[in-house]
Amino acid sequence: MYLSTFDIFKIGIGPSSSHTVGPMRAARMFVEKLDGDGVLGRVHRIQSELYGSLGATGKGHGSDIATLLGLCGHDPEIIDVDSVPALVHEIRSGGALTVGGKHRIAYREKTDLLFFAGKSLPLHVNGLRFFALDVEGDELATQIYYSVGGGFVIDDSGVRDAWTP
Repeated sequence: MYLSTFDIFKIGIGPSSSHTVGPMRAARMFVEKLDGDGVLGRVHRIQSELYGSLGATGKGHGSDIATLLGLCGHDPEIIDVDSVPALVHEIRSGGALTVGGKHRIAYREKTDLLFFAGKSLPLHVNGLRFFALDVEGDELATQIYYSVGGGFVIDDSGVRDAWTP
């Protein structure tokens, strides 16, 4: 496998690509999975869990913000960084987000974005787990992703994201 300089040095928000670009991509990948599986319109709630290093330093490094933006469908390489504070304020003050830019749901960060500093998922210290629930609280989908460095993301089967060469 060959990597170019552009693969290694990522454009994105935040001080750490593992803590911002990776979580934003993982959240966006989950939303694209929901849309591709035809269940996005049935989603009533999305819960995100950040583990290990992401759980320990995620708020300080912007993983919370990156996850919110990814759930809304934003791409770390093209997002207007000047718009980020207003986008996050709208989600937090309005108690809702528009999943993938298509489907608006209630969103309570205190219960829907959880940090587990002392726990890790099996494949890597920077783990994220997403759950999509319907109006009855039944699980529509769940997926684990890992932010493995440099903005690269793999899912729990080891499959790399579409942005990875």
